[in-house]
Amino acid sequence: MAIDKNFFVDEKNVNGSFGIREMVESKEGEEILWEGKPDKKSFVLGRIVQMMPVALIWLAFDGFAIAMICMHSSEMPKFMLFVMAGFFAFHLMPVWFWIANIVTAFRKMKNTEYAFTDKRIIIKTGFFAKFDTVFYSDIASLDLHVGPIDRMFKVGDIIIRTNSGSTYMVEDIDNPYFILERLQKISIDIKTDMQFPNDLRPEENHGYNTKYKG
Repeated sequence: MAIDKNFFVDEKNVNGSFGIREMVESKEGEEILWEGKPDKKSFVLGRIVQMMPVALIWLAFDGFAIAMICMHSSEMPKFMLFVMAGFFAFHLMPVWFWIANIVTAFRKMKNTEYAFTDKRIIIKTGFFAKFDTVFYSDIASLDLHVGPIDRMFKVGDIIIRTNSGSTYMVEDIDNPYFILERLQKISIDIKTDMQFPNDLRPEENHGYNTKYKG
């Protein structure tokens, strides 16, 4: 996605369903400064790699045990075979979770989008499209994580920690260093304006009512 150095707005509805743009447009006096989605390849591959070593090792051990049982199944009572089948169906739970994470990755990708407005950060994620909001005044820190898969696709994750102890992720976005720098600028500017409302410093201070322009 091309970058407008003064911030940009993507006019497209990114997934055709109710999203962040509709949420913001339903409120007066709020403007989107940036919006985006995760890089598809990085997002999906990250879900495949996540838990993969544990799942494959687990599958190897259980697969060996199941193979040995099958080799001697004729010598075992049918009741015992049913019990063992139920046991391994439950014992393979880490593998089922890994497979489910992969299968649902495309749905989660479709539902994931992010936006920075002049008032807050909005994060839409999850299989059922959950919306989270972080107000700039509540941000404690902003960090960047660039892992091996991120470097492969030239993306990164912005980690947002709040004063209340919550953590949010803006995952697998293009131009992560630039986006982090702009987000830090928004946060600092708006916090400063809240603490020291400028309004050209009139005799009567009207308080915080900023219209952030960047």
